[in-house]
Amino acid sequence: MAPRVRTAFDTVESGPLGSCRKFVARPLLSLVRSTASIGIVLIVTAVCHLILRVNPTTAALTYVVVVLLAASGWGVVEATAAAVVATLCLNAFFMPPVGTLAIADPHNWVALAAFLATGIVASQLSARARRQTIEALDRQRDLERLYALSRALLLSDGRPTMAAAIARHVADAFECTSVAVFDQRADGVSWLGSAHAPALEQGLREVARHGATLTDGPMLIVAIRLGGTPIGSLAIPKGDWSDTVVQSIASLAAIGLERARGLEAAARAEAAQESGQLRATILDALAHEFKTPLTSMKAAAADLRANISDDRNRELAAIIDEGLERLQSLVTDAVSMVRVDAGDFSLRPGLHRVSDLVARALRQFEARLDGHDVVTSVPDGLSVQADRELVGLALRQLLDNAVKYSPPNSVIEIGAARGDTVDITVRNSGAPIPEHEQGRVFERFYRGAQARRLPGTGMGLAIVRQIADAHHGAVRVRSAPGAGTEVVISLPWEGDRT
Repeated sequence: MAPRVRTAFDTVESGPLGSCRKFVARPLLSLVRSTASIGIVLIVTAVCHLILRVNPTTAALTYVVVVLLAASGWGVVEATAAAVVATLCLNAFFMPPVGTLAIADPHNWVALAAFLATGIVASQLSARARRQTIEALDRQRDLERLYALSRALLLSDGRPTMAAAIARHVADAFECTSVAVFDQRADGVSWLGSAHAPALEQGLREVARHGATLTDGPMLIVAIRLGGTPIGSLAIPKGDWSDTVVQSIASLAAIGLERARGLEAAARAEAAQESGQLRATILDALAHEFKTPLTSMKAAAADLRANISDDRNRELAAIIDEGLERLQSLVTDAVSMVRVDAGDFSLRPGLHRVSDLVARALRQFEARLDGHDVVTSVPDGLSVQADRELVGLALRQLLDNAVKYSPPNSVIEIGAARGDTVDITVRNSGAPIPEHEQGRVFERFYRGAQARRLPGTGMGLAIVRQIADAHHGAVRVRSAPGAGTEVVISLPWEGDRT
């Protein structure tokens, strides 16, 4: 049930003196009502005995009505008091000998006892029905308020923050003068009403940390849990709250906080996608601007090589030509990587021999091998359904990693084999990747401890994984001391396609 609105007097009553006042006030109210019910019985007795002069049966039925009214209007204590006094009045004024508490006929004792039992039982049943009705109305009111709260949270725009919106909606739905919500992720407390804010902020943080309910002080503080894990805490004024209502409010607050986080993540993902598309567009334009002078410079370098007879100048022209070729390849790969990262690509699968894909990637990457020898072991008849350009990009990224993280002039191995899938493996003899890092090397921008010492963006293996996923394949890494590091791309072979 919702608490009543707190006032300045309620603040005083929260201390020991206030507890004594409440302890005294409730019995006093019951005493007043019991006195009133007895007074009503005496009035009915006077009317029936002095004015109407009714018989004992009519008087007894009238008393029963009074007892039932007292039970339904006030409670069982007041009704029981009325039943006892009514029994005495029925004996004294309506059963012979009239005017005394004695009973001449023994059968009247049975009637009197039956009347007393009927009055008490009727009062009990009426009071129970009243309590059940009040509880049903309270539950209905709680459900209506919880529905209003859930609807408000669902339609909330989370301004200025979702925690502040939750505090405002809880206060509106349950008529609270002060509510506080602590969001553990944002590490901030949002208050509606600041009477107890400084004193309870530490309590809010402790409840969110340990998940226990705090009942000390003027506010009730409960944990906001999601999946059993505390993600914040909620402070509401103490009152006649049922545990079900308190936990329901906390659950709705958890849903509100998680919904806000989901919307925030979706907004970030959309912004990242738009940013990736913008990067791809800009880089595509820059690549076009780069390729035009690169093509002209490459043609000029080739013409110089053909028309220079001096060996030294011809060698310099060859170096220029190789540098331009490498720069052109880097620009092309950079544009392709940004497009793959932004999801701005379409798969163009075809049936290709794995040996041709590997040979093509080696030709394009040859200028960047930096003295490393490459040993290939690929069966001639092995084919896959794949996009030649994307698989080539993935192989070049794996070769680039192998060159970076292996010793100078070491051997890089490329192999392929067929099982349930076609597995293409690129292996280097560099330092092993720690086991705790192997599960994260395919994350965007992640760079391990040894990778941070070398230039790079942490995007290469993430691009390889996206390309493998686009082919309904997978990628994995195997690394151990003395065995080097190998990355395996698994692609469906042509027998898996229909």
